[in-house]
Parts: sequence; structure tokens; C-alpha cells
Amino acid sequence: MKYEIEIKDEAKIELRKLPDDVRREIGYRLHLLQQDFSGDVKKLKGSKNEYRLRVGDHRVLFELVGRRILVY
Repeated sequence: MKYEIEIKDEAKIELRKLPDDVRREIGYRLHLLQQDFSGDVKKLKGSKNEYRLRVGDHRVLFELVGRRILVY
């Protein structure tokens, strides 16, 4: 089941600050997440639909809204 990914402007700014190899790895992991919600994903405590995706030393925070992944 494929998900739609939306990356907020604030997250895009933070991504641009990262080295190219880290950005590529995050992009690849987001692609896998989009395909079948796979990866090192954990639900954030105290939240109904907020999660984090671990990519090495970095955490990608996102919200799941229906079939849409909103990276913030």
C-alpha cells in the first residue's frame, strides 16, 4: 500500500543543512516508508498519529494522516 509523502518547508530547510550522503539515506528511507511503512519506525508517546523514523543518528518526525505521511 503506497502512501503519499508531504515534507513541510521547515523540514526541507533542515534537510538542506545535512551532508549529501545523509540526505540521500534519509530520502531512501522515506521512499521505503512510502512503499509499505517499513523501517525503524516508532510511535511517539502521548500522540495518536505522530511517529519517528530513525536513520542512523538522525530522527525524521512525521504525522500519519490517512494515507499521507506529513514530515515535519
